[in-house]
Amino acid sequence: MAISTRREVTRQRLLDAAVGLIADQGFTATTVDQIAERAGVAKGTVYYNFRSKAALFSTLLEYGIERMASRLREAADLDVPQPPASPGPTEAPYGTRGGTPGPLGALESVVGAELAFIGEHEAFARLLIAETWRAGGDWQQAARLIRERAVGVIAEILRSAVARGDLRADLDTEMAASAVFGMVLTVALDWRALQPARPLAEIHATLMDLLRGRLTG
Repeated sequence: MAISTRREVTRQRLLDAAVGLIADQGFTATTVDQIAERAGVAKGTVYYNFRSKAALFSTLLEYGIERMASRLREAADLDVPQPPASPGPTEAPYGTRGGTPGPLGALESVVGAELAFIGEHEAFARLLIAETWRAGGDWQQAARLIRERAVGVIAEILRSAVARGDLRADLDTEMAASAVFGMVLTVALDWRALQPARPLAEIHATLMDLLRGRLTG
């Protein structure tokens, strides 16, 4: 195995170890020794790959947020070239998803993608809730990344829906996007922690009923 590949494997083990520990006991209570022990490496390996525990955590947040945002963008087809729009107010810049055309179909798809991501990466989602909106430094940067990359996907969909006339013209799309993202995150964690036997499709359907009522009302 090449040196660069081995280092990437080691870094991934450290990130995986850190996310579980920090999600369970918080950033302050988690030590570098615990991270090294769980990853099965020497303490010095942590500092070799990351300057400090804070640097490891910052990298972990950026890595996880980027993965989440990528899933949301893929679900919305925001990175897929769209065919030229035909004249007229009914033209949609998104395809049909789940039987719903246009931006609202994209929103339905993105909500499902966020639910699925949190179901697969529950520890990371708990970490976001517990640590990301703390005051200061790297934490504020992480909150900005969430707003720009993950919440931004939802905001883009909502702006398109308003422009099409699918949602009311006075909708505050930036705040609404944050509300949608936060609601899905909270509901997903409740689902995984307290109602894991319920199917994802059922949780998704309930969320969409709530969102359609609030956004279009």
